Amino acid sequence: MKIGERLKRLRMINSLTQEELASRADLTKGYISQLENDATSPSIATLKDILDVFGVRMQEFFSEPSTGEEVVFGKDSRVQSTDDDEGIRVELLVPGAQKREMDPALVTLAPGEEFAEQPFHEGEEFGFVLLGKIQLKLDDKLYTVKKDDCFYFTSDKKHSVKNIGKGPASILWVVTPPTFYY
Repeated sequence: MKIGERLKRLRMINSLTQEELASRADLTKGYISQLENDATSPSIATLKDILDVFGVRMQEFFSEPSTGEEVVFGKDSRVQSTDDDEGIRVELLVPGAQKREMDPALVTLAPGEEFAEQPFHEGEEFGFVLLGKIQLKLDDKLYTVKKDDCFYFTSDKKHSVKNIGKGPASILWVVTPPTFYY
């Protein structure tokens, strides 16, 4: 087990610099650097002081990480939803997105269909147009986005998407935090 690698991962997850961690654990930045590079080993008391900064118990730190985490999701894992008029389809690509940081979805719009205007909310949105041509409306500004183009915006604007092409439009859409509820 590489203690230094695990400590560095915990530090990064908690968005701390080596200096901040050292200060909180009453150590030096150089010592933290040596630990992370496995150039030295901490005493049990020192390791406990560091883990207390992260709110992690010694037992948790030394337990093997779970390997049961699902990584690949096939087509059969998708949760599909169809709007009443069946001109809009949203497929949630990763089940349980409400427990995750982001929500990837495949949005398909028939010609002329519009994904209803969403009020502003916390977060960010990214879309990649896989097929067709859409019009993205952010507050009162319109953007044309065609196949192989993408969009990105903070969700603090009213937003909607309309298919302005002659055929279906498909968008790989990623939202953080998760907001696709169908």
